[in-house]
Amino acid sequence: MAFFGRKNSAQVATADREIDPALAALTGEYTIDPAHSTISFTVRHAMVTNVRGTFVEHEGSLTLDGTNPAASSAAIDVSISSVDTGMADRDGHLRSADFFDAETFPKMSFRSTSAEHVGADTYRVTGDLTIKDVTRPLTIDLEFNGSATDVYGNERVGFEGSADILRSDWGLTWNAALETGGVLVSDKVKLSFDISAIKKAPEAV
Repeated sequence: MAFFGRKNSAQVATADREIDPALAALTGEYTIDPAHSTISFTVRHAMVTNVRGTFVEHEGSLTLDGTNPAASSAAIDVSISSVDTGMADRDGHLRSADFFDAETFPKMSFRSTSAEHVGADTYRVTGDLTIKDVTRPLTIDLEFNGSATDVYGNERVGFEGSADILRSDWGLTWNAALETGGVLVSDKVKLSFDISAIKKAPEAV
């Protein structure tokens, strides 16, 4: 199934008969379910190991268009103060002005600007990532995990993917030199997204 794709001229000419009815049925507005979604990061620490963390509080929406997948879009807002690496002192440092400065810049956001189907159930979504009032482009490779109706009757879709960024591009430059060479925190950070979204009920006319 392809949500985020572009049709070539031959596909456009036969679009009406090529549309997958199951895919078209998923067209609509979706709300990201924070209880069943994870937005996380991985960063190298002291040159020898990885530290992993999550942003516990986040919200967002998806617009899926099964008949015109390129018209699909995504929006996500993350509460910086909800960062959790499993160590209170480290989380406090991340919230401080050395890193995210959560008091001054409480949110991180992503707004998609384009999308493309790159093969099978893999998609590439490009958009604007804003951290500390710095906005730069970000491309995320996503896998569509499928759709299902849960035990409460909610229609769900799932996506997962990741992207590598340089934190210095967003002004996150704090570091400390190691006696053995290198630095305490790597510039490269892997962002990971595991998204479950619930379809909104159509509004009454």
